[in-house]
Amino acid sequence: MNAAYPRKLQIVVLAAGFSSRLGQPKALARVHGVSLLRRTLQSAAGIGADRIVVVVPRNAARYRIEALGIKVRWAVNARRAVGLSSSVRRGIAAARYASGILLLPVDLIHLKNRDLFRLVLRWQSAPRRLTARKIDLAGATPVVLPPWLYSRASALGGDVGLRELIGQLPAASRVLVEMPSAGWDVDTPQDLQDARRRFRRHSG
Repeated sequence: MNAAYPRKLQIVVLAAGFSSRLGQPKALARVHGVSLLRRTLQSAAGIGADRIVVVVPRNAARYRIEALGIKVRWAVNARRAVGLSSSVRRGIAAARYASGILLLPVDLIHLKNRDLFRLVLRWQSAPRRLTARKIDLAGATPVVLPPWLYSRASALGGDVGLRELIGQLPAASRVLVEMPSAGWDVDTPQDLQDARRRFRRHSG
């Protein structure tokens, strides 16, 4: 990362959610024998960031097993019952000295490195702008936050995600990037079954 991206980017993987709609810890759900957390960390490691921070719940021994062989820093979110915002806040606190923080959900099952590289390169060319995945005319995670937005993102409450924050920014303060492979997440048992069928079909 240091050669390609001289600014210090840290990646925060958000893996502490309750996953109530899925009915099991989303990060530990397996597709084709590999957990969603492991897949996400492999994609993150391929970027070569200065550091990868993983936000996890308490008693996260199984999460740590999924990261074997990948250098990460763990950040325990003891207040995850408060909602997604608590994981965002915990991750930003752990990576607050970075030149940019890439917030990465754990459930983007088909995320490709080329799309992550595209996002990071666009941030690198305009480091004071928030850089996010484009959805129609709006933005969503994955998103790279510049330092001037750390406190604002940390002030989010409950299950309020980052879309509202992204939408409130003037056009001159944000960059939206096409990331086709980030369009499918895993929220429900049906999503997980579909992902497993898709991987089985592609590997057959």
